[in-house]
Amino acid sequence: MPRVLVVDDEPGVRESLRMLLKNDCDVVTAEGVDAGLRAIVDAPPDLILLDLVMPGRSGFDLLTEVAARDDPPAVVVLTGTRTIATAVEAVQRGAADYLTKPFDVEALRIKVRQLLDHRALEHEVARLRAKVGGRDRLGGLVGSSEAMQGIFDTIERVARSQATVIVVGASGTGKELVARAVHDLGDRSEQPFVAVNCAAIPENLIESELFGHERGAFTDAKERRIGKFEAADGGSLFLDEIGELAPAIQVKFLRALQERRFERVGGKTSIDVDVRVIAATNRNLESDVASGRFRADLFYRVNVVPIEIPPLADRREDVRALAEHFLERARTVARRGPRSISREAIRALEFYPWPGNVRELENAIEHAVALADGDVLGVGDLPSSVVRAGVTEELRDAVRGGGVGFEHATRAFERTLLVEALESSGWNQTRAAERLQMTRRALKLKMDRYDLKPPGTN
Repeated sequence: MPRVLVVDDEPGVRESLRMLLKNDCDVVTAEGVDAGLRAIVDAPPDLILLDLVMPGRSGFDLLTEVAARDDPPAVVVLTGTRTIATAVEAVQRGAADYLTKPFDVEALRIKVRQLLDHRALEHEVARLRAKVGGRDRLGGLVGSSEAMQGIFDTIERVARSQATVIVVGASGTGKELVARAVHDLGDRSEQPFVAVNCAAIPENLIESELFGHERGAFTDAKERRIGKFEAADGGSLFLDEIGELAPAIQVKFLRALQERRFERVGGKTSIDVDVRVIAATNRNLESDVASGRFRADLFYRVNVVPIEIPPLADRREDVRALAEHFLERARTVARRGPRSISREAIRALEFYPWPGNVRELENAIEHAVALADGDVLGVGDLPSSVVRAGVTEELRDAVRGGGVGFEHATRAFERTLLVEALESSGWNQTRAAERLQMTRRALKLKMDRYDLKPPGTN
């Protein structure tokens, strides 16, 4: 079902539009621009119905933010009859159309349906083009590397089936994003996606968490509670870190998976569910089976379609696209920040080994956006640990390969440290010299040596 976001400061207007469209759309409402931006980040809509004149920030602010996003939703401006000129200006600045208050109900329905159909058609065209020419995004996943293209293809094929999927990868590689893509591209996309982190739930609570409990089943069971299996009925149940399930729970989980039936803790009535299970692990389950830590019959039941995500260090060609994706997202949340990433910063990111994988890269970009002042995110905005390790790794690879000599590598490393200090100091030479623990005169000599100048100067 398409998602429509209504942004209007009048509660009556928000509720009227919600009631009018609720049978055809998933309608989300927001009372102002800030709440609207948060809603867009949480779940990007297909269409926005936007009031321009609101207390605080103007609807034009949200329109500007939306226009800067990749794949922006259509925006229909809501306006009074006395502010049509303003609505026309909004259309000139990127809005798809405008509607005047009070609304003609049928005209509103037709306009919304036309725009949603057009967006659906655009997405279908993009999907068909992607099959021919490749793509760098699928759902929340980003990557153009050969490994990620193979993962995208597997996700699209398996999403059309009901097969159990297990996603294997180190912490921070994006296993839940893969699970969500499998769910969203399948025929259960309109139904619940319920996620459980098996490693985060104490062993004595995991059974109740998965299967629910009856009132009085144990000391704190003061009322009946449904579990995650029941909550996911009709949809998908994502079990993250399934390898952490205790042996006793593995037995009950296997039965539920095989029979699609279970009993709540303390209950005697069998409950039937229709659930697609998607599991994930950062462990080597085959080794756990061999050691007796994980049941072999459960392993074969969940290991129907394995999808393995390589660590980010093995697909460095995806770093740029990921960094730009996280920059866009961080800018939307912060409502400020640089619009692009410098070449030097990209090189530092590409050569850093990323032991924390994609999650660590996201954190590094959020760090940089919080510190950056200009329109370009520079080396000096990145965490110093990333810069030092990235440059060192790049030079080490070059020296090992025989393409760079020791003196050249040393000069390159020195130049990078100078750029980092200058960028983080806003090109203030006194502060940069203090950071590098050298005199300003020594810094100026090195800047002349490497022809280092502030951006925008000749």
